[in-house]
Amino acid sequence: MLDYKLLAALAAVIEQGGFERAAQMLGLSQSAVSQRVKLLEARVGAPVLIRLNPPQATEVGQRLLNHVQQVRLLERDLREAVPMAGEDDLPPRLRIALNADSLATWWAQAVAELSIREALQFELVVDDQDVGLRRMRAGEVAGCVCASAQPVAGARVLALGNMRYLAVASPEFIARYFADGVSQTALRRAPAIVFGPDDQLQHRFLSGLDYGGEFRYHLCPSSEGFVRLLSAGMGWGMVPALQIPVELASGALRELVPGAVVDVPLYWHYWRHGGRLLDTLTAELAQRASALLAAGQG
Repeated sequence: MLDYKLLAALAAVIEQGGFERAAQMLGLSQSAVSQRVKLLEARVGAPVLIRLNPPQATEVGQRLLNHVQQVRLLERDLREAVPMAGEDDLPPRLRIALNADSLATWWAQAVAELSIREALQFELVVDDQDVGLRRMRAGEVAGCVCASAQPVAGARVLALGNMRYLAVASPEFIARYFADGVSQTALRRAPAIVFGPDDQLQHRFLSGLDYGGEFRYHLCPSSEGFVRLLSAGMGWGMVPALQIPVELASGALRELVPGAVVDVPLYWHYWRHGGRLLDTLTAELAQRASALLAAGQG
């Protein structure tokens, strides 16, 4: 059986960013925290920490942290039903995998009220929507927003709606590369902005134009930086319609091919037995996310 004092030491080191602050939080000496982590590693037979600054969890350590998180959520439910004298009711924390475009658009509006009401803290792991489910499958997160409808073992899935992407660029960029229209030759020459190596949105858009060749591109793993590069005329790229209503209205960004959109379905995956708080978050997303995403379909 796992010793939860050892698990609490591991969680504190990761959450506090080091052994010294973890010791202060737990009311222990730094040496005692270090010994608990070492004992945990001996018990599980594998390292649980990469001792960097700040420390990082190993794959085994992250699985243990997820277990701690799930136990905390279930214990929170128990304390609500059976108050326990002397128990510290620490604010709950949920580790969620989320694509950067959702974080830049609808996520905050969907969860802010719940976060404030429940004193809920989020640890957001930002990944492309096609990658988040891998983290869920690996047991690294309690929930994720991704593009796959297939649930993993021990989890449920909820359809949230579609994120609509537009292929846009600045008027200057369009005049420079697409003055004669969006041709095969122009697409080969015009640089794109790509979020990261897992980003396939540009390929999907180009496939819809019957273009399957190579294209030049910049890599920019930042939603805000992505739009800044587009606005500066450095390339064309796929951006959520929700993210750029002002730029579209002002003409600072324009669609390459008006009406040629890419709709990406988004799904919420969450632990089947994650307790009341995770169920409440799911209900909040079911109520709010669809309406927020639908605003980008107009």
